[in-house]
Amino acid sequence: MNYSICSLIAKDEPFLWQMLYEAAHLEREGNLTVQDLMNHPDLAKYVKNWGHKDDSGFVAILVSSNQPVGAAWLRLLTGENKGYGYISDRTPELAIAILPEYQNQGIGTQLLKYLLAAAKTSYPSISLSIRATNPAFALYQRLGFAVVPGSETINRVGGISLKMKIDFS
Repeated sequence: MNYSICSLIAKDEPFLWQMLYEAAHLEREGNLTVQDLMNHPDLAKYVKNWGHKDDSGFVAILVSSNQPVGAAWLRLLTGENKGYGYISDRTPELAIAILPEYQNQGIGTQLLKYLLAAAKTSYPSISLSIRATNPAFALYQRLGFAVVPGSETINRVGGISLKMKIDFS
């Protein structure tokens, strides 16, 4: 499969909503829709009004059809707007998702490598929140993320979530 990786821009916000829906595993929670996600303040903060000065990320686009198939992005969530993976006001949180039919083909790895290379120039570290059962856990570890000690929490569906962080220093 031939795809290109491009920087995310403000007009990519509709696709980011779709990606956040995938990342949050809402399809497993019944009849929840992307609209439900947009109305969920704890989740919507990862995408709403995409394009702030501290927003950055990449999208994978199929060369043959110009269809986006995945995205990895960072958002600095601070103050009263902290996210699930909050570490500090200088550490942005990572979100990533690939459309189900394109998963397990290396796209997520490539998106993360682009994102990490770009983030090293702007941030001391990146954090994320992950369900303990997420298969991407090993990918994050392989790329240098480590579990933040004591970060285990019960997530919104009753499972265990952890914070992970990669330091660039």
